[in-house]
Amino acid sequence: MIEEIRIRDLGVITDATLDLGPGFTVVTGETGAGKTMVITALGMLLGARTDAGAVRTGAKAALAEAVVRLPPDNAAVARAEDAGAELETYDGVTELLLARTVNAAGRSRAHVGGRSAPVGVLAEVGQHLVAVHGQSDQLRLKSTAAQREALDKYAGPALASALTSYQTDYARWRAAVTELATLREQARERVREAEYLSASLEEIDALELLPGEDEALKTEATRLNNFEELRTAAEGAHQALIAGDFSDGSDATSLVDGAKRQLELAGEHDPALADSAKRLAEVGYILSDIATELASYSASLDGEGPERLAEVESRRAEISALTRKFAPSVDEVLEWADTSRIRLAELGDDSTRIEALEAEITDLRSKLGVEAAGLTKLRTEAAAELAQRVSDELSALAMANANLLIEVTPVEELGLHGADTISFLLQPHPGAPARPLGKGASGGELSRVMLAIEVVLAAVDPVPTFIFDEVDSGVGGKAAVEIGRRLAMLAKHVQVIVVTHLPQVAAFADHHIRVIKMSETGEDGSGVTASDVTVLDDAERIKELARMLAGQEDSESARAHAVELLAAAGHPPHE
Repeated sequence: MIEEIRIRDLGVITDATLDLGPGFTVVTGETGAGKTMVITALGMLLGARTDAGAVRTGAKAALAEAVVRLPPDNAAVARAEDAGAELETYDGVTELLLARTVNAAGRSRAHVGGRSAPVGVLAEVGQHLVAVHGQSDQLRLKSTAAQREALDKYAGPALASALTSYQTDYARWRAAVTELATLREQARERVREAEYLSASLEEIDALELLPGEDEALKTEATRLNNFEELRTAAEGAHQALIAGDFSDGSDATSLVDGAKRQLELAGEHDPALADSAKRLAEVGYILSDIATELASYSASLDGEGPERLAEVESRRAEISALTRKFAPSVDEVLEWADTSRIRLAELGDDSTRIEALEAEITDLRSKLGVEAAGLTKLRTEAAAELAQRVSDELSALAMANANLLIEVTPVEELGLHGADTISFLLQPHPGAPARPLGKGASGGELSRVMLAIEVVLAAVDPVPTFIFDEVDSGVGGKAAVEIGRRLAMLAKHVQVIVVTHLPQVAAFADHHIRVIKMSETGEDGSGVTASDVTVLDDAERIKELARMLAGQEDSESARAHAVELLAAAGHPPHE
């Protein structure tokens, strides 16, 4: 709810602070006192268009500020946080500060939660905070979407459950329709892609690549290109290790064997030399093994001449052609091939997938048709009940011949919320054509229609604060009492602020605010009209109601009538 409003230099109001409580608050005052400036200030805070004409004469700028207390999960809190607002939450309540200034040149600035924000953000926050029903203000339920949402909430849990089920199936249906359209639109491209992948895989498979083969062939090619140098080195090393039958004994094997024998002879006298002889024996075995390996290596080179080199280079050329096309290395080519086989399988499954999607879409469309018809039925039943209840309310609000009609019209095309459209229509009297809300009714009549709707919807579809400006226009007597009573009924669920000129309505309020017209002297010495705003206590309230009843604040009979009104409304003044 709105806890406090501060107004400065707006219209005829110089500086006023209004402490607003929960329930029903009424704003009264003499004609021209500026009571509608309270509504104007709220409009500023809700992002309404405001021009320089709203700035008080002689002032630099007009200011409207409000302190709003909300549950932390309110949508207005989330929108304010998105805009960077700094919010405070304590005892389960979040406090939101809103401010708007308009200078004498017409430029406007807005603040949400202490942070500067576009005026549009105020409007987005405000739509979750306040519903304004006035002579020229927008209707909360003017759009078909808002009317459908209100009807659905009135219909209760049965429709909510059916709508959730419908929307789940609707999302699946839309996804299947989209996927099918994509498959059909991309059919040619997918065929071309499949042909390319198939040809590429045939080319890769024909070479029967082995992991790491390119590096192995590179190593072999390097060896074969240095054939003579490698063989000379191997034979020379072999000769140095084992000279052969005509050796002079200077080869490594002979020298190690000679040293070993000498140590073996002396080792009989010293174990240390015997140990060294054993180690030399091991060296001899190692040298012999290496010599054997070198001999085998030299023999293998004799069998790998230019023919093998040609084979290697040919294979490398074939592999190089593939790596240029598909990936930098054989391992990456093989990886690409594995991925492409999976993709080719997917592309080859298009016809099967299309058939499955077509079947799924047909089944879901049939199911959605049944579910949409169920939604239409539930809405039609709820619409009849809601329309009757609102029409009954209108009878008590001096619109006895008026009826609210709620049309639920089925349509062929499925939508997110079903297959029907919702329209709230007002029939001013039997036989007259029913017209959409907001068309064909005066401002006062329209306010009463909206009051009737809001009273019925209050328990299921409330916003935190409702504002009615001149809701009692054109009525009086018993009808005015009924308007006051229904405003009080609405205030049991939400905060209600009403600008009125009828004492019968004002008597039902929990809080009474009076706008008082005063006179001031301007800078040029001329008279300037100004207003002050004050919250009335019981005595002041009786005096104000007396003024509204008889135009005479001090009339004893008017005061007595005022006390009677308050008592009848359930607000007897304290002694």
